[in-house]
Amino acid sequence: MVTARRELLGFATAGLLAYAVDLGLFTVLRGPAGLGPLTAKALSFAAGCSVAYAGNALGTYRHTRPRGLRPYAVFCAVNAAGAAVQLLCLTVSHYGLGLTSQRADTVSGAGIGMALATILRFWGTRTLVFRSGETTGRRPGSWTGTTGGRVGSWTG
Repeated sequence: MVTARRELLGFATAGLLAYAVDLGLFTVLRGPAGLGPLTAKALSFAAGCSVAYAGNALGTYRHTRPRGLRPYAVFCAVNAAGAAVQLLCLTVSHYGLGLTSQRADTVSGAGIGMALATILRFWGTRTLVFRSGETTGRRPGSWTGTTGGRVGSWTG
């Protein structure tokens, strides 16, 4: 239980720091730097992904010792999928359901979309990117190194 709580807190901390970098960089690139919204968002998203990967690789999942570019590429793909989930929630709410107010957009994109995307990112990060057992010599599929808790299992 302590290990799972530590994993969640580490993941959340890395994510919050990455969000701050994404938001801050987007604001600077969009404002003073004068970049267009899509260019600014693409660059800030890439920077945020890099910060989140570093935080998880060096902190939360340091025991897995990821090597090479593959884990980073998969991490970025998982985060892009999370962004797509947020956009899908916003698209369904705004265009499919006709809920076009700013509040509805915020609830669907930044509320519901962010919650679903975070679940996807957590699952993808622990299951696809930082799998224990491959490089640490632990039992394959184990994220705790003990008999409980297999990667990808929500019930332990």
